[in-house]
Amino acid sequence: MHSLFAEHTPGEGLKAADPATIPLPGPAGPPRVIEIGEITAGIAVPEGRGVRFFSSARDFDGLDGTLFRTAEQATRAARERVRPRAHPGAGQERAQLRRA
Repeated sequence: MHSLFAEHTPGEGLKAADPATIPLPGPAGPPRVIEIGEITAGIAVPEGRGVRFFSSARDFDGLDGTLFRTAEQATRAARERVRPRAHPGAGQERAQLRRA
């Protein structure tokens, strides 16, 4: 059975990491914070061949966990969730026009 605890021998010190063994960011790059205006929408974290979006504000919870090809695509999706609020009442005017 494997132990969850590492064995430590007295006298062993910490060793510096070999730069060749440190994983470099993949094609998606490092994690990126996504801000829309002054709102922090979330963070895009590299995963596989894309980035996974983790929301940091309720307005973006609908995108939480979504996998995008690039951080730019995640940013565009977050921006689109804010855009409909730019003109409050615009949807109501259209609804009234359709009823007439």
